[in-house]
Parts: sequence; C-alpha cells; structure tokens
Amino acid sequence: MAKKYFGTDGIRGAINSRNINGDMFFKFGLASGTYFKSQKKRKQIAIIAKDTRLSGYALEPALVSGLASAGMHVYTLGPLPTNGLAMLTKAMKANMGIMITASHNPHFDNGLKLFGPDGMKLSDKIEKRIESLIDKKISKNLSIPEKLGRVKRLESGTKDYIKILKKNFTKEFNLRGLRIVIDCANGAGYKAGPELLKSLGAKVIAIGVQPNGLNINKNCGSTFPNKIKSAVKKHKAHVGISLDGDADRIIMCDEKSNIIDGDQIIAALASRWKSKKMLKGGVIGTLMSNYGLEKFFKKEKIRFIRSNVGDRYVKEKMQKNKFNLGGEQSGHIILGKFATTGDGLLVALECLFALRKGKKASEFFDKFKKTPQILINVNVKDRSAINKHEVKQSIKVAEKLIKGHGRILVRNSGTELKIRVMGESENKNLLSKCINLITKKIK
Repeated sequence: MAKKYFGTDGIRGAINSRNINGDMFFKFGLASGTYFKSQKKRKQIAIIAKDTRLSGYALEPALVSGLASAGMHVYTLGPLPTNGLAMLTKAMKANMGIMITASHNPHFDNGLKLFGPDGMKLSDKIEKRIESLIDKKISKNLSIPEKLGRVKRLESGTKDYIKILKKNFTKEFNLRGLRIVIDCANGAGYKAGPELLKSLGAKVIAIGVQPNGLNINKNCGSTFPNKIKSAVKKHKAHVGISLDGDADRIIMCDEKSNIIDGDQIIAALASRWKSKKMLKGGVIGTLMSNYGLEKFFKKEKIRFIRSNVGDRYVKEKMQKNKFNLGGEQSGHIILGKFATTGDGLLVALECLFALRKGKKASEFFDKFKKTPQILINVNVKDRSAINKHEVKQSIKVAEKLIKGHGRILVRNSGTELKIRVMGESENKNLLSKCINLITKKIK
C-alpha cells in the first residue's frame, strides 16, 4: 500500500498546506515519539535540527510539543546540516533525530527527514507504522503529566559535528595553501562549512552565508551552480564547493571553472578508493546516473548497480550488496565508510584530501565523458498525470524511437508536483525529439 504522508525523502510540501503546518507537525511529533518510545530503549531522547527557512520557527515548536507530549525528551540544535543531525543522533544515543528541512526546494516549502538511533533514514515499513499512528485519535498517544518530556537547547551542535568530521582524517591533514570558494545556499551549512575549512587552514571565500529566512537556495547553492562557477573564476580559486539547503548535496567546480556533478565526483572517488583498496564491492548509482558513468565503471571493472531515485534507496542497496560508495547525479553521495546518509561537507573533505598534495581538481575529476542528457521537469496538478493514456502512449513511441541509441526515463518527483522526463543519447536531435514528444503530452 502506498504511503500517505512520506515521499522518497521524508515529508515535504508548501508551508501551511495540508501536511506542512503546526497542527500536522504536532501530530508528526506525537506519532514518531510514540513509535520510538515503544521500542523499549532506556533513554527517551529526540534531537531536532533545521535549515534556515523562516517557517522553521513556526513548525519546530509544534513538533517539539508533539514529541514532549509523547514523553520524549527533546534537544534542539538549531541550523545544522542533515548528516550532522544523523551523526549526532548516533553519537548521543538518541532514539531518533528529526531534520526540519525541504532540502533544495525554495523557502516557501518545508518538511521533515526522520532518522533512527543508528543514524539511518527510516525504512518504508517504519514510516508506514508512524503514518498509522498519525491518523489515530490524539488522546490515545498523550502521556500522563508525570511522564511528559523535557526540552533543552544545545548550542554545541556545529562544533560537535565538525569534530566528528575531522576525526575521519589524519591529524596531519590540512588545507594550507588552498583557496576554496564555498556556496552554502544560505542554508543549514552556512556556519559549519566555512568554519570547517578555515579550521583546516584553507583560505575561504564564503558565499550564500547570509540567510534571512527567505533566500535559502535562491539563485545560489547546488541547484544554481553558475554562482560557484563565477566565484571560482573571480577569486582564482583552486576548487569550489556548492551545497544545497540542508547540505546533504554537493556540486563542485574545478580551477578551470568547470562544473563537477555528483556522477563525476563518484567516478573520481571510486577510482581513488579502488587504487587504495578502500572500495568494497562496487558502486550504487540510480536510474538517473549518466550512462557515461556506467560505461566508465565497466571499463574500470568496477561493479555498478542502479537503485530507485533517492539517497535512502541508494543506502539500502549499498547495505544489501555490502558496497561502501553510492550516490546520485544531483550530488547526494554516501561514503559508507564514514556516514549513513549524504553529506556535502564530508564528500568535500574526501575530495580535498586527494588534492592536498598539489593535484589539480581538473585532473582528479576528469574520469569519463558524459553521455548527452536532457532533463525536463514538468509542473503538474497531481501525480496521476503520469498514468494518463496519452502520456503512456507518448512514452512508448519515444522508447521505440530511441531504442538502441539511448534511453528514456519518466517518473514522478518524490518531493514536488512535477513529472521528471529524462533522456540520454549521443544523437542529440533524436534525444530532443523524444523528450519533446513526451513533455508536450504531459503539458
């Protein structure tokens, strides 16, 4: 049975809409608190972090109220990258961690990402159990007065997160002599990103570090890579780092101002890890991973498996196949040796560690030629549009046309009311024809 509230990456939508409002966040807090409290863990602790959206101030108190009403003790951390929350959930031996964020979406959206005590995103099975509790009568899950949770603000979240990140590398590791531009998307990484790089001795040019509640991801960050491209060129930087709103994605830029996407970062890291005998099993990509990446791994004799889109599904396949590297073209990259979910800053450090001896970013990331790819996001009023007869027929015709010359992928966005139409082929004219055929029918 399909999930009612959770999408491919938590819960997300427009602020003060059906699911994203104070009333629902109280219910989410009460339901998730009730579920994790029932797991018989000694400490009844939930920790909460958020990105920089103005709506976070309206939603967080409601979420805290729901958790405390379920009998959970709550620690709030303020703005912190998503994987920082995941890492601290595990380090603090909390029952659960909740990130209030809509990731790369505009400021008028918000949502939740939930993590279990192991720092992992919740499985579909657990999400469905929480959903069943959301729809139950509220009074059934309320704690008696003596069992209500307590709430405390922790100011050390960013410092503790940076400490955990640095522990993954040698004490001698430093970035002295490197000029780095970092675009924090006016989001959750606006403090941690520059502080981390400066603490390692880099000369840091920080942009997207003046959040006002409304400018998160606005013409900046990983969804607007031209910003980092221009900044690297202007400041003659050795490398550029671009995060998204909750800093779980990364897009990079080399010293020649070439944009480096998630597939290129994964190829470079896989190649390095293989040579250092650090790569376990192979690499997990997604249905959106570039075909050029697949061909590169075949040539390098590195196993490559595709998962559904979403870093949670990437992680599940990594666990199933015992792989320690996986990710998405969009910049969600999971370093299984160090983390349970995507972390832009951790991936940046791993790449910078490879560049610390003077190797140029353009050389490190130059691993394969990308197959031309077109991705069109079509706005729709509801997700059922993808099942309409004329849309299905157009997809069949396009697939028949491109067969043997490339591939077509049409899917609903898991977080927005959009249908994503993607195609790949060396034959650019044929590719455009096939994409246009489908998008016209959807529109």
